[in-house]
Amino acid sequence: MAGLGLRRLSAVAGLTALLVAGACLAQTTAPAPPQAGTASPTVPAPARPPVYGYEVVNIYPHDPAAFTQGLEFHDGVLIESTGRFPSTLRKVRLETGEVLDRREIDETYFGEGLTVVGDRILSLTWRNRKGFVWDLDDLEPRGEFAYAGEGWGLTHDASRVILSDGTAALRFLDPETLVETGRVPVTWQGRPIARLNELEWVEGEVFANVWQSDIIVRIDPATGNIVGVIDLTGLLPASERADPADDVLNGIAWDAETRRLFVTGKNWPKLFEIRLTGPR
Repeated sequence: MAGLGLRRLSAVAGLTALLVAGACLAQTTAPAPPQAGTASPTVPAPARPPVYGYEVVNIYPHDPAAFTQGLEFHDGVLIESTGRFPSTLRKVRLETGEVLDRREIDETYFGEGLTVVGDRILSLTWRNRKGFVWDLDDLEPRGEFAYAGEGWGLTHDASRVILSDGTAALRFLDPETLVETGRVPVTWQGRPIARLNELEWVEGEVFANVWQSDIIVRIDPATGNIVGVIDLTGLLPASERADPADDVLNGIAWDAETRRLFVTGKNWPKLFEIRLTGPR
Protein backbone atom coordinates (compact mmCIF):
# COMPACT_ATOMS: atom_id res chain seq x y z
CA MET A 1 0.00 0.00 0.00
CA ALA A 2 2.96 2.28 -0.53
CA GLY A 3 1.93 5.75 -1.48
CA LEU A 4 -1.61 5.39 -0.12
CA GLY A 5 -3.11 8.60 1.21
CA LEU A 6 -0.29 10.99 0.42
CA ARG A 7 -0.88 14.19 2.38
CA ARG A 8 0.94 17.36 1.37
CA LEU A 9 0.63 20.08 3.95
CA SER A 10 -1.40 23.01 2.72
CA ALA A 11 -0.88 26.38 4.30
CA VAL A 12 -4.28 26.07 5.95
CA ALA A 13 -3.58 22.63 7.44
CA GLY A 14 -0.20 23.71 8.74
CA LEU A 15 -1.65 26.84 10.28
CA THR A 16 -4.46 24.84 11.88
CA ALA A 17 -2.00 22.48 13.53
CA LEU A 18 0.08 25.32 14.88
CA LEU A 19 -2.99 27.09 16.20
CA VAL A 20 -3.96 23.92 18.04
CA ALA A 21 -0.49 23.78 19.52
CA GLY A 22 -0.76 27.43 20.45
CA ALA A 23 -4.03 26.75 22.27
CA CYS A 24 -2.17 24.27 24.47
CA LEU A 25 0.57 26.70 25.45
CA ALA A 26 0.95 27.12 29.18
CA GLN A 27 0.38 30.59 30.59
CA THR A 28 3.52 32.65 31.06
CA THR A 29 4.12 35.82 33.00
CA ALA A 30 4.74 38.92 30.91
CA PRO A 31 8.16 40.52 31.52
CA ALA A 32 8.26 43.74 33.48
CA PRO A 33 8.61 46.91 31.35
CA PRO A 34 12.08 48.48 31.28
CA GLN A 35 12.71 51.26 33.75
CA ALA A 36 12.90 54.84 32.51
CA GLY A 37 16.24 55.72 31.03
CA THR A 38 17.16 52.17 30.16
CA ALA A 39 17.29 50.71 26.69
CA SER A 40 15.05 47.80 25.81
CA PRO A 41 17.15 44.76 24.96
CA THR A 42 16.67 43.31 21.51
CA VAL A 43 15.94 39.61 21.74
CA PRO A 44 15.71 37.67 18.49
CA ALA A 45 12.50 35.70 18.11
CA PRO A 46 13.02 31.94 18.19
CA ALA A 47 12.85 30.29 14.78
CA ARG A 48 9.55 28.68 13.88
CA PRO A 49 9.95 24.89 13.98
CA PRO A 50 9.55 23.19 10.59
CA VAL A 51 6.23 21.47 9.88
CA TYR A 52 6.19 17.96 8.43
CA GLY A 53 3.41 16.21 6.56
CA TYR A 54 2.92 12.49 6.12
CA GLU A 55 2.40 9.69 3.69
CA VAL A 56 0.55 6.53 4.71
CA VAL A 57 2.65 3.44 3.94
CA ASN A 58 0.46 0.73 5.47
CA ILE A 59 -2.77 0.42 7.46
CA TYR A 60 -3.22 -2.30 10.07
CA PRO A 61 -6.23 -3.32 12.19
CA HIS A 62 -6.46 -1.86 15.69
CA ASP A 63 -8.86 -2.79 18.47
CA PRO A 64 -11.53 -0.04 18.47
CA ALA A 65 -12.14 -0.75 22.16
CA ALA A 66 -8.50 0.00 23.04
CA PHE A 67 -8.26 3.44 24.67
CA THR A 68 -4.59 3.68 23.75
CA GLN A 69 -2.33 5.31 26.32
CA GLY A 70 1.08 3.81 25.56
CA LEU A 71 2.50 2.11 22.48
CA GLU A 72 5.87 0.57 21.70
CA PHE A 73 7.26 -1.80 19.06
CA HIS A 74 9.51 -4.51 20.50
CA ASP A 75 10.86 -7.65 18.83
CA GLY A 76 8.21 -7.60 16.12
CA VAL A 77 5.28 -7.13 18.50
CA LEU A 78 3.36 -4.07 19.65
CA ILE A 79 3.30 -3.50 23.41
CA GLU A 80 0.24 -1.41 24.27
CA SER A 81 -1.38 0.00 27.40
CA THR A 82 -4.99 1.14 27.55
CA GLY A 83 -6.91 3.39 29.92
CA ARG A 84 -10.40 3.51 31.39
CA PHE A 85 -11.71 0.62 33.49
CA PRO A 86 -10.43 -1.96 33.43
CA SER A 87 -7.18 -0.66 32.02
CA THR A 88 -5.00 -3.24 30.30
CA LEU A 89 -1.48 -4.12 29.29
CA ARG A 90 -1.24 -6.17 26.11
CA LYS A 91 0.93 -7.64 23.39
CA VAL A 92 -0.50 -7.22 19.89
CA ARG A 93 0.36 -8.75 16.54
CA LEU A 94 1.03 -5.81 14.23
CA GLU A 95 -0.24 -7.34 11.00
CA THR A 96 -3.63 -8.52 12.28
CA GLY A 97 -4.30 -6.55 15.46
CA GLU A 98 -4.68 -9.86 17.35
CA VAL A 99 -4.13 -9.56 21.10
CA LEU A 100 -1.50 -12.19 21.88
CA ASP A 101 -1.39 -11.64 25.64
CA ARG A 102 -3.29 -9.35 27.98
CA ARG A 103 -3.35 -8.38 31.62
CA GLU A 104 -6.05 -6.32 33.28
CA ILE A 105 -4.96 -3.76 35.87
CA ASP A 106 -6.87 -3.45 39.13
CA GLU A 107 -9.84 -1.13 38.59
CA THR A 108 -8.43 1.19 41.22
CA TYR A 109 -6.05 2.41 38.53
CA PHE A 110 -6.51 4.27 35.25
CA GLY A 111 -3.65 3.09 33.03
CA GLU A 112 -1.39 5.48 31.14
CA GLY A 113 1.87 5.32 29.16
CA LEU A 114 4.45 2.54 29.04
CA THR A 115 7.94 1.71 27.85
CA VAL A 116 10.08 -1.43 27.61
CA VAL A 117 13.43 -1.29 29.44
CA GLY A 118 15.45 -4.48 29.15
CA ASP A 119 13.26 -7.38 30.27
CA ARG A 120 10.77 -5.10 32.04
CA ILE A 121 7.72 -3.13 31.00
CA LEU A 122 7.21 0.06 32.98
CA SER A 123 3.70 1.52 33.01
CA LEU A 124 2.09 4.59 34.55
CA THR A 125 -1.25 5.38 36.15
CA TRP A 126 -3.01 8.68 35.74
CA ARG A 127 -3.68 10.15 39.19
CA ASN A 128 -2.55 7.46 41.61
CA ARG A 129 1.09 8.59 41.59
CA LYS A 130 2.07 4.98 41.12
CA GLY A 131 3.77 3.08 38.33
CA PHE A 132 4.07 -0.66 37.78
CA VAL A 133 6.91 -2.95 36.68
CA TRP A 134 5.89 -6.00 34.62
CA ASP A 135 7.79 -8.97 33.25
CA LEU A 136 8.19 -8.54 29.52
CA ASP A 137 7.78 -12.26 28.78
CA ASP A 138 4.57 -13.09 30.63
CA LEU A 139 3.24 -9.70 31.86
CA GLU A 140 3.50 -10.85 35.48
CA PRO A 141 3.88 -8.02 38.04
CA ARG A 142 7.42 -7.42 39.30
CA GLY A 143 7.16 -4.26 41.36
CA GLU A 144 5.91 -0.73 41.78
CA PHE A 145 7.38 2.77 41.84
CA ALA A 146 6.16 6.19 42.92
CA TYR A 147 6.23 9.64 41.34
CA ALA A 148 4.71 13.03 42.12
CA GLY A 149 1.83 14.43 40.11
CA GLU A 150 0.12 12.72 37.20
CA GLY A 151 1.42 10.07 34.80
CA TRP A 152 0.80 10.57 31.06
CA GLY A 153 3.51 9.28 28.70
CA LEU A 154 6.67 7.22 29.05
CA THR A 155 9.70 6.39 26.90
CA HIS A 156 13.44 5.93 27.39
CA ASP A 157 16.84 6.52 25.86
CA ALA A 158 20.06 4.61 26.52
CA SER A 159 20.43 5.89 30.07
CA ARG A 160 17.16 7.46 31.25
CA VAL A 161 13.44 6.85 31.48
CA ILE A 162 11.51 9.90 30.26
CA LEU A 163 8.07 10.78 31.65
CA SER A 164 5.40 13.34 30.70
CA ASP A 165 2.84 14.45 33.26
CA GLY A 166 0.52 16.75 31.30
CA THR A 167 2.56 19.86 32.10
CA ALA A 168 5.10 21.66 29.94
CA ALA A 169 7.98 19.47 31.12
CA LEU A 170 9.73 16.18 30.56
CA ARG A 171 11.03 14.36 33.63
CA PHE A 172 14.05 12.05 33.65
CA LEU A 173 14.15 8.95 35.86
CA ASP A 174 16.97 6.58 36.74
CA PRO A 175 16.17 3.34 34.84
CA GLU A 176 17.00 1.13 37.83
CA THR A 177 15.69 3.03 40.84
CA LEU A 178 13.01 4.96 38.86
CA VAL A 179 13.78 8.00 41.00
CA GLU A 180 13.57 11.38 39.26
CA THR A 181 17.02 12.78 38.39
CA GLY A 182 16.02 15.95 36.54
CA ARG A 183 13.60 17.59 34.18
CA VAL A 184 13.52 20.01 31.25
CA PRO A 185 10.84 22.55 30.26
CA VAL A 186 9.39 22.01 26.77
CA THR A 187 9.02 25.16 24.68
CA TRP A 188 7.61 26.12 21.29
CA GLN A 189 9.18 29.30 19.94
CA GLY A 190 10.27 30.16 23.46
CA ARG A 191 6.88 29.51 25.11
CA PRO A 192 6.05 26.47 27.25
CA ILE A 193 3.70 23.90 25.76
CA ALA A 194 1.65 21.56 27.93
CA ARG A 195 -0.57 18.51 27.34
CA LEU A 196 2.39 16.41 26.23
CA ASN A 197 0.94 12.92 26.15
CA GLU A 198 2.26 9.61 24.75
CA LEU A 199 6.01 9.66 24.12
CA GLU A 200 8.44 7.82 21.83
CA TRP A 201 12.23 8.01 21.52
CA VAL A 202 13.12 8.39 17.84
CA GLU A 203 16.74 8.80 16.78
CA GLY A 204 17.77 11.24 19.50
CA GLU A 205 14.48 13.10 19.77
CA VAL A 206 11.37 12.67 21.90
CA PHE A 207 8.20 12.52 19.81
CA ALA A 208 5.14 13.55 21.84
CA ASN A 209 1.45 13.59 21.09
CA VAL A 210 -0.22 16.86 22.07
CA TRP A 211 -3.47 15.80 23.71
CA GLN A 212 -6.68 16.68 21.86
CA SER A 213 -4.83 17.63 18.68
CA ASP A 214 -3.74 15.92 15.48
CA ILE A 215 -0.12 16.92 15.91
CA ILE A 216 3.06 15.37 17.23
CA VAL A 217 5.90 17.58 18.43
CA ARG A 218 9.57 16.63 18.09
CA ILE A 219 11.53 17.62 21.19
CA ASP A 220 15.27 18.04 21.69
CA PRO A 221 15.68 16.35 25.10
CA ALA A 222 18.82 18.33 25.92
CA THR A 223 17.13 21.73 25.66
CA GLY A 224 13.40 21.00 25.66
CA ASN A 225 13.06 22.98 22.44
CA ILE A 226 10.45 21.77 19.97
CA VAL A 227 12.46 21.27 16.78
CA GLY A 228 9.65 20.09 14.54
CA VAL A 229 5.89 19.68 14.28
CA ILE A 230 4.22 16.73 12.51
CA ASP A 231 0.75 17.58 11.21
CA LEU A 232 -1.41 14.44 11.01
CA THR A 233 -4.61 16.26 10.10
CA GLY A 234 -6.94 13.96 8.19
CA LEU A 235 -5.18 10.72 9.13
CA LEU A 236 -8.38 9.30 10.64
CA PRO A 237 -11.37 11.53 9.84
CA ALA A 238 -13.85 12.44 12.57
CA SER A 239 -16.46 10.37 10.73
CA GLU A 240 -14.44 7.23 11.57
CA ARG A 241 -14.15 8.05 15.27
CA ALA A 242 -16.97 6.85 17.52
CA ASP A 243 -16.50 9.88 19.78
CA PRO A 244 -14.47 12.60 18.03
CA ALA A 245 -14.03 14.52 21.29
CA ASP A 246 -12.45 11.58 23.14
CA ASP A 247 -11.02 9.37 20.39
CA VAL A 248 -7.99 11.52 19.72
CA LEU A 249 -4.59 10.80 18.21
CA ASN A 250 -2.46 9.04 20.83
CA GLY A 251 0.13 6.34 20.31
CA ILE A 252 3.55 6.45 18.66
CA ALA A 253 5.79 3.43 18.07
CA TRP A 254 9.18 3.37 16.34
CA ASP A 255 10.79 0.29 14.79
CA ALA A 256 14.45 1.29 14.99
CA GLU A 257 15.67 -1.69 13.00
CA THR A 258 13.65 -0.93 9.87
CA ARG A 259 13.00 2.76 10.65
CA ARG A 260 9.22 2.40 10.54
CA LEU A 261 6.95 4.85 12.35
CA PHE A 262 3.53 3.73 13.60
CA VAL A 263 0.73 5.90 14.99
CA THR A 264 -2.80 5.34 16.22
CA GLY A 265 -5.35 6.85 18.57
CA LYS A 266 -7.72 6.15 21.43
CA ASN A 267 -10.39 3.70 20.22
CA TRP A 268 -9.17 4.00 16.64
CA PRO A 269 -10.06 1.05 14.39
CA LYS A 270 -6.80 1.47 12.47
CA LEU A 271 -3.08 1.72 13.15
CA PHE A 272 -1.01 3.52 10.51
CA GLU A 273 2.56 3.14 9.34
CA ILE A 274 3.55 6.56 8.06
CA ARG A 275 6.48 8.24 6.37
CA LEU A 276 7.18 11.90 7.07
CA THR A 277 7.18 14.37 4.18
CA GLY A 278 8.52 17.88 4.00
CA PRO A 279 9.42 19.87 5.97
CA ARG A 280 7.75 23.10 4.94
